[in-house]
Amino acid sequence: MAKAKKSTKPDAGKKKLAAAAPSAPGVDIGIKDSDRKKVADGLSHFLADAYTLYLKTHNFHWNVTGPMFNSLHAMFMDQYTEQWTALDEIAERIRALGFNAPGSYREFAALTSISEEPGLTHSSDWKDMVQQLVAGNEAVCRTARKVLEQADDADDAPSEDLLTQRLQIHEKYAWMLRSLLQ
Repeated sequence: MAKAKKSTKPDAGKKKLAAAAPSAPGVDIGIKDSDRKKVADGLSHFLADAYTLYLKTHNFHWNVTGPMFNSLHAMFMDQYTEQWTALDEIAERIRALGFNAPGSYREFAALTSISEEPGLTHSSDWKDMVQQLVAGNEAVCRTARKVLEQADDADDAPSEDLLTQRLQIHEKYAWMLRSLLQ
């Protein structure tokens, strides 16, 4: 018997974690089981990106300093408050597809494409914070577009609608933040 090779793909653990979410028995909503699984896995990655961006935005709200403090403190609060509400909608869509939503730091860290920013040990200057949030919002958009294609292929209109709404919001956030750096 041949020895199994270790995967050299950097996201191999991510796929394994997302695939581990069990399906609810007897889900028949007009979408094939395999398509529901693909969309739910994609939404799990999207949720992880959205949650990591939420944490980063909240962290920067708490830790921003400098001449832009008042305006950025308020802007970051508006953004993380809206993002918090959206997290529930994403997780509930995963559940509606019949799968468990990721819900721990460990799961989010394994599934996200966004790097975390330390809060306690390091504080970026406001320009770096804004640049990181631009990059984070753009990453969320890229993930949303991938999952949107999967939802479209599965003829999953509710997931398409959710992702389209999130794309509009995160593209707007990226534009607004990017404008501060010009």
